[in-house]
Amino acid sequence: MGISASDIIPLSHARANFSELAEEVKAGAEKIVTKNGESFIALIDSDRLDYYHQLERARIHLLLIDAASKGLDDVAAGRLKDARSVIQAIKRRRSV
Repeated sequence: MGISASDIIPLSHARANFSELAEEVKAGAEKIVTKNGESFIALIDSDRLDYYHQLERARIHLLLIDAASKGLDDVAAGRLKDARSVIQAIKRRRSV
């Protein structure tokens, strides 16, 4: 859903018409509230905000899975060593 010019409103209008704006947002609109001509806040439905947060968590999980997969590929290819063997080698060197 795109933002149109009618979805960008000044803070003074938002204050004066908050109930009406809340109904529009609940019906699916998103509003950008400006202050001194610059973006200030956004009004979105709370369910949509929850959905956006779920998407962000899923994206973070996918990034972590990708990083772990690349790390495992590096270990398998011999580009890295696993932490346990590195720690053991350090301990052996210290004991000598």
